[in-house]
Amino acid sequence: MRYCQGTQCHEYRTKDRIRGQKGDKHYETRKGILYHGEFCSTRCQDDWLTKFAARAIDHFGRIHEPKRTDCDNAWYKTYDWRNGTNHYFVNDLLGQRVLITQQQYDDDNLVRP
Repeated sequence: MRYCQGTQCHEYRTKDRIRGQKGDKHYETRKGILYHGEFCSTRCQDDWLTKFAARAIDHFGRIHEPKRTDCDNAWYKTYDWRNGTNHYFVNDLLGQRVLITQQQYDDDNLVRP
């Protein structure tokens, strides 16, 4: 059984967290994660991120310089459904928009005009 990883999940006073027999009632971390992978709610996810995000970033690698995308790699596919579903390659850095077919739009191997 998986439990919510929220650092304060057991402290939130909701009826589904109440466990125990009469006279020994207590709040407990939720079982069976339904939302957000490891957390039962965005509230618990935010609690965990507030406490551990900086440590996780330090562990997996903090970025010390900005990443860049040059003009040749800035192409992306988009469509305009208002004009009869026209499909385009767009490069905002160059200010270009190239009309393409539906088949070209659906081809995952095609990444620039």
